[in-house]
Amino acid sequence: MKKISLFLLLMMPAVMFGQGKNLMTPELLWSLGKVASLGSSPDGKTLLYSVGKVDLATEKTAHDYFFINLDNGQSTKTDVMGDKSFVQWDKNGLYAQKDNQVFVSKDMGKTWAPFCDRLQDAENVRISPDGEWVAFSKEVSATKVLGKEIYDDVKNSTAQIYTDLNIRHWDKWNDGKVSHVFVLSIHNPRTPVRDILENEPYDCPQKPFGGAEDFIFSPDSKTIVYVCKKAVGKAYAQSTNTDIYAYDIGDAKTTNLTKGMVGYDVAPAFSNDGKKLGWLSMKRDGYEADKNDIVVMDWASKAKANLTADWDETVDGGFFWAAKDDRIYFNAAIKGTIQLFGTNVPPFTTIKSKQIVAQITKGDYDVTGIAAQNGNQLVVSRTDMNHATELFSVDLKGGEMKALTHVNDAVYSNIAMSDTKLRMVKTSDGKEMGVWVIYPPNFDPSKKYPTLLYCQGGPESALTQFYSVRWNFQLMAANGYIVVAPNRRGMPGWGVKWNEDIAKDWGGQPMRDYLAAIDDVSKESYVDKNRLGCVGASYGGYSVYMLAGIHDNRFKTFIAHDGLFDMKSWYGTTEELWFANFDLGGNYWDSPTPKSYGEYNPSNYIAKWNTPIMIIQGGIDFRVPIEQGLEAFQAAQLKGIKSKLLYIPNENHWVLHAHNGLVWQREFFKWLKETL
Repeated sequence: MKKISLFLLLMMPAVMFGQGKNLMTPELLWSLGKVASLGSSPDGKTLLYSVGKVDLATEKTAHDYFFINLDNGQSTKTDVMGDKSFVQWDKNGLYAQKDNQVFVSKDMGKTWAPFCDRLQDAENVRISPDGEWVAFSKEVSATKVLGKEIYDDVKNSTAQIYTDLNIRHWDKWNDGKVSHVFVLSIHNPRTPVRDILENEPYDCPQKPFGGAEDFIFSPDSKTIVYVCKKAVGKAYAQSTNTDIYAYDIGDAKTTNLTKGMVGYDVAPAFSNDGKKLGWLSMKRDGYEADKNDIVVMDWASKAKANLTADWDETVDGGFFWAAKDDRIYFNAAIKGTIQLFGTNVPPFTTIKSKQIVAQITKGDYDVTGIAAQNGNQLVVSRTDMNHATELFSVDLKGGEMKALTHVNDAVYSNIAMSDTKLRMVKTSDGKEMGVWVIYPPNFDPSKKYPTLLYCQGGPESALTQFYSVRWNFQLMAANGYIVVAPNRRGMPGWGVKWNEDIAKDWGGQPMRDYLAAIDDVSKESYVDKNRLGCVGASYGGYSVYMLAGIHDNRFKTFIAHDGLFDMKSWYGTTEELWFANFDLGGNYWDSPTPKSYGEYNPSNYIAKWNTPIMIIQGGIDFRVPIEQGLEAFQAAQLKGIKSKLLYIPNENHWVLHAHNGLVWQREFFKWLKETL
């Protein structure tokens, strides 16, 4: 037999050489193709998408590109992008960027012509519909915070000097720079490049995750509509009040379109005819998980209407104007999944206070995005707990779905799948709670299986049919574990009240929900009650720390990733204080002191810790900073509890590097094997 390389050994599935289908492995998970829709042709007949694949040796991602004919579903590989990156596709052509230049193609990438070359350091490039203007973002200096900038004679200084908050965000320190949007004329090259936020110390796109969706051209190319939170320092750190502004390119005047709307207002999108502007809106300042509604504005009169105000759910993250502008489509969590919904957009004179929201798709999967419309078909992205993202068409009349891409079909055809069941569980206060139960491949109910309680982060994020390279239920099940994933208090998809009930009650009813879920599933004969584990990240990590002190010996092992351990020290070091102020109920010197710092503070229960625990902590996680993981590990060690610290210096609140991800998975399952 030929010598087998170490890499191939790592890639070998747990079920070997013809003994049935293979099982998912961390290496195989990281090597799956990542499907992403880029843009569609103006007539809606063709879609351009990419497939990214990580080289596990180099951690670099290479992309292949494909055109898909939406009439017949046929995909054709293309080298259309070459060494360029996609910008947009509209009636004037296909646009792509390389370095400081934008190129345009009139023949779907067969030939390219220079379009604009004044784009030094440009990001998030957009071309106006008339092809006259280019908008882009880049960083500019707003304030001096570096010692070497303040004092000319200390060029080697690494000092940073602050007199106000917002000193760091997500995984980067405030270096005094902000992102601004610039606009330039294509046919009048002597016209100066304009900074539409000139001399304003605010960000657009919004940090840390904003992109080209934060600024758009109006269909008549006369206006740039952009998202911005015009606040600095303590005000920035404590507010979610982003507004939507209109910058008139002709007279350089800016108008606040959402003045008086004090929550998040984001994701602006014009109707195709340019007569209406829609966006996502939350009502309350400081509540980042407030109900997300779709608001539309009549562009001429500036009259507004909330299309989803009376709907008892929350929009997931975007929306799509129908070709005739008479309907808006969007995705939202519902009963442990994410589905496609639609609502009519009648003329403004007939918009009523109560609009009908209709669910279009149903099934055990997540509709994660909307890419294009071709007649009575929408193109969407879709995942489930056994499959990574692929593109599907949806029949808008009946909701039937058909796969358009098959990037990972060959891999999955050789993988034994996990069965997933949504189980309804009675909570301690008599409510019905949906709980996903994921079973190992080739599940045999006559056997007993170790079982993991999975605690979702957020805390107000949906627990649905998602697919991740880190918290991957398919991989956990492939390693022989049943996974119990409760839609505890705080989850969207079960009504607005259920979603909001977790605020200021982190360590209360949600903990009882977790215990109700694991106790209910543990009644099954196939659950080994002596081998129960509890795992989670972020608020899920907080949940692990909290349950470690109150679980009454239910669990045999714990794993917490970037969890909140001590609420006082967390409040003193985290950056988005609006989140802490709303969800915890205020700061720890308030009188009376919120329960979050006493009864609901995991560090107050260390005396009751008696179970092995593994702690994972990212070094540049400023949302849940490093002291949280270190404090928890030190406490466990000093108590003599079997414990392990996995510290990853270059990771933020997530794990983004492939090699770190592989170590994460290997240590995760190694710990479970040792302790469960």
